[in-house]
Amino acid sequence: MKSVEGINCISGKAVRLEFLKDLINKVKQIENPAQNLPFIGPGLIDLQINGIDGIDFNDTAIRPEDLLTATHYLLSKGVTTFFPTLITNADDNIHQLIQTIGEACQRYPLVNACVGGIHLEGPFISKVDGARGAHNLQYLKAPEWDWVRKCQEIAKGRVRLLTFSPELENAAEFIRQCRQHEILVAIGHSNANPEQIREAVSAGATLSTHLGNAVPLMLPRHPNLLWEQLAQDNLYASIIADGFHLPDAFLKVVIRTKGNQAFLVSDATCFSGMAAGVYQTHIGEEVILEKEGRLAMKKSPDLLAGATKSLLEDIQYLLDHNLASLADAWKMASTHVAHFLGNTCYGFVENQTADLVIYQINPGKKLKVVKVVKHGQGVFEA
Repeated sequence: MKSVEGINCISGKAVRLEFLKDLINKVKQIENPAQNLPFIGPGLIDLQINGIDGIDFNDTAIRPEDLLTATHYLLSKGVTTFFPTLITNADDNIHQLIQTIGEACQRYPLVNACVGGIHLEGPFISKVDGARGAHNLQYLKAPEWDWVRKCQEIAKGRVRLLTFSPELENAAEFIRQCRQHEILVAIGHSNANPEQIREAVSAGATLSTHLGNAVPLMLPRHPNLLWEQLAQDNLYASIIADGFHLPDAFLKVVIRTKGNQAFLVSDATCFSGMAAGVYQTHIGEEVILEKEGRLAMKKSPDLLAGATKSLLEDIQYLLDHNLASLADAWKMASTHVAHFLGNTCYGFVENQTADLVIYQINPGKKLKVVKVVKHGQGVFEA
């Protein structure tokens, strides 16, 4: 592709973007734009995704070609960068999964371009019910830098984000080691007290993973770990806006409190994109996927079994419930995430990577992806 024209969904102005190889070469405002121009937004970035459309990133049966299929599906939903997220598992399984992701990146240039890193969610998390979430208790452990180092060796440097619980032993030193080796550290699946959270932030933790979820069901009124994370100026906060994981009031509080440090993650599972029904998981449990997208354990229907909405659907939820403007909702799934990763110029800036989504807003304010560009190349067209 050489250029695209449309309404910049963040600025609201009509622009023409010209490409040179994989970069945006020129950004020009259009003085007299044509009517019915599509919207253009920076490519969406999902830092927490466990699988998609029948493909489970945590199932050791996954193959490199499955990662390619998943990448194409995510691109069709506007996600141009994603972090395959591996949850707590046996060491050998984690190593095998990392190896498969690496093989997919080596074999398929498109996968390599779209996988921004690997997110390790565990195994250094709380054993407390509620805080632990769906993570397997038998594989939880205290923080071990050698364990992370081994994973990073297998990943050939692709591990970029690690979620852990800062009340565990030697937490501060562990965080510093991760940061010295350019791995970002997030607080999540935790039962930490405020002092432990402050110590983690001082040591270099910079994110709250899916804030408001994976916490004990009963908390002190104040102080507690939610208030403390909201109050920490140096912590970004990721949230799941699928309508099931968090009530609107909590979403509104996080968005207002964190501002440009709040961003969306899908936390999607392999059931995202699949039809409603009862499914067997690779760990032996049955789950119920409802028509509206709610995923629950068949044995315990009150317990969520993960998320099934894409990042684009989470943006749609914020719009439908008047929780954010189009500009702010889109930034929460793109530029805010890029800023957390250290790219403060992400977006429609000259000499920046040309990752963008062209979409329409149909009746009922429904978003529809029309075309997706990755590194200046058209990779999806409706």
